[in-house]
Order: sequence, then C-alpha cells, then structure tokens
Amino acid sequence: MAFPVLADGQRAQVQLGGPAHADSIVLWETTDMQVEAPNWSLDGTTLYLNGNGRFWALSVNSPESGLRPIEYDGIPDLNNDHVLDPDGKHVFLSAMDGHIHHASLTGGRVTRVSPDDGSWHFLHGVSPDGKRLAYVEIAEPGRPGRLVVTSVSGGSMSRIDTGAGHLDGPEWAPDGDWIYFNTESFTSTPGHAQLARIPDAGGAIERLLVSESVDWFPHLSPNGRSAAYISFPLGTLGHPGDLDVQVKVVATDDWSTPLQCYPLFGGQGTLNVNSWSPDSTQFAFVAYPMA
Repeated sequence: MAFPVLADGQRAQVQLGGPAHADSIVLWETTDMQVEAPNWSLDGTTLYLNGNGRFWALSVNSPESGLRPIEYDGIPDLNNDHVLDPDGKHVFLSAMDGHIHHASLTGGRVTRVSPDDGSWHFLHGVSPDGKRLAYVEIAEPGRPGRLVVTSVSGGSMSRIDTGAGHLDGPEWAPDGDWIYFNTESFTSTPGHAQLARIPDAGGAIERLLVSESVDWFPHLSPNGRSAAYISFPLGTLGHPGDLDVQVKVVATDDWSTPLQCYPLFGGQGTLNVNSWSPDSTQFAFVAYPMA
C-alpha cells in the first residue's frame, strides 16, 4: 500500500466547521502533500494529521507556522486511521503493515497492539476509559470488514455481529454506552453504507437514518449532542477520494435533519476519524480542491 499524493494543481485544505458554523473556515492549506484525517488534541491547541506516511502536528492558534513532524522509531508508513488515547499523551496508529501501534504524541518508540492473526486491522475507536479498542478486521482482500473489540493489552477479543454487510468507522459514544459505525447491512445495493449504532453491552443494531446518499464515519462531539459524518454520491463503492461529497452536522437526537452541510471535493482522508474540538463547538476536516 502506498500513501496518497496530491494531483498537479491540487491542494489540501484543513477546514473547521460546527453546529453554529454556517460556512466552514479554512485554517491552513498546502500543495506539498496530501494530509488526512485530523485528530484534535485534548488541550485544544493542536491538530494531528497523517501525510506522506508520517504523523504531523499543526497548531490551531498559529497554523501559519506549518506542520511539525513527529518522529517514530520502527513503524511502517501510516494510514489515516489514527485515534488519540484518552490520556491525552498517546495515540493509536494504524500502519501500512496492517497493524495498530501505540505511541507517545512526542514521538519515539512504538508498541504493536493488534494480534498477528493474518488479518488487516484498521483502528477507529478507543473506549472512553482507554481500556478497549474497536477496529475493523479484514481477513483478506475483497472480504467485508467486521467489528472487533479488544483490550488495549491484546488480551480478550470479541467479534461483534453487525450483519453481513461491510462495516467501517466504529467508535464509542462519549458515555461509552454505544458504538457508532457505518454498515452496508441495511440494503442489498452494493456499497450503500448507512449510519448505525449498537449497544456496547451487545444487542441489535439501530439504523440512525434512511438516506439516499452513501454515508460514512459518524463522529460524536465530546458532549454527545452533535455529530459529523461524510456523505458520498449514490452508487459510490467504498470511500474513495476525489469526489464531490458533503460533510454534514446533525444533532444526535435528530440525525435526519442536518444543522450544517459543507459541499467539497474530497472523500478518502476528509473525515476518517473523530476530529471534534474538546469544547464540542467545532471539528476539523480536509478538502482537496483542484486548481
């Protein structure tokens, strides 16, 4: 797997939106590399992104200073599935070797935490208490993703039944009671992902809305009142890049009525992981406009 790159004349724009943002704000942009999937630090000062297979920090208050590299030892190129540890000092990183790694936000050595079971592991969620991970397991190319919940220490592992369709983007609600995700199990149309959730304690999956668009990656705000997700055009297979998509904001008590909608050119890398600010007022995402 190779990391994605920008086309000639294309830019990567880190933008900010939120429930009260009628228009998104461009915080920072570059033509140098395709940065992806912001995480917002728990102290509110920094965005963490991947790009060119590496991990980078961007100051929210002084973005003009540009990206600061975070150097790790002994880890393959990174992809855009990275999630901050609730301790605010570490991060879980998915890499091109198909494994999940744990590392400090200051760099240095990393520790592999996913099992060596021959599957690919794509991290999306860390439980609020920091003790468990929710990741997508893909046994082999072409097989649908499955939800796995495991301890961070690599002990107990549970495969959660969410239906036969491909699953992606699982992450816990801030209170830990639910795991949110997108799934193709509600429809027979290939690729038609819809938003859903399942109780953390187990049970039936619940569809959050019925949509004609292909909806991916639901992310709840820290206060649990708002959510952001990305909508792809009808008929999209997977979550590719370089498409006209929409990033939507909803109240979690009414997923069917968007509070805000941001049309943009993007897709893969735009909103793969939770990127809400700690005060729940805004979130970060990436657009990739052409010249």
